[in-house]
Amino acid sequence: MRSTLALTFFVVALALAPGLAAADETPRSLEQLAVEMAHTPADHAALASHYRAKAADARGEASRHKGMARAYTGGKLNQRAGMQSHCKKIAAKSVSIAKEYEALAKLHEQEAKQPQ
Repeated sequence: MRSTLALTFFVVALALAPGLAAADETPRSLEQLAVEMAHTPADHAALASHYRAKAADARGEASRHKGMARAYTGGKLNQRAGMQSHCKKIAAKSVSIAKEYEALAKLHEQEAKQPQ
């Protein structure tokens, strides 16, 4: 049910995007339009679902980079250390991004529970 609502919400945002973009010369993403147009509990629930998915993607990115850091075992010591450090930094930033998306999802879930 939630995925149907989310899909409907984003399709509507996509359909309205050209008209809204023409009225304001500043290009905006569909995500920004969806946030701006969110007024109902269903809108906020859809955004919460969207941000939970983005958090999951960020956690997946962190996991991939942690794995890559472990994979750098060959080569010269200074190169290996640099590559491992690079991957560990990206993994840590991805974990932080995931936490922020989870927090944003919680805020939209709270908004969805508010009476209209």
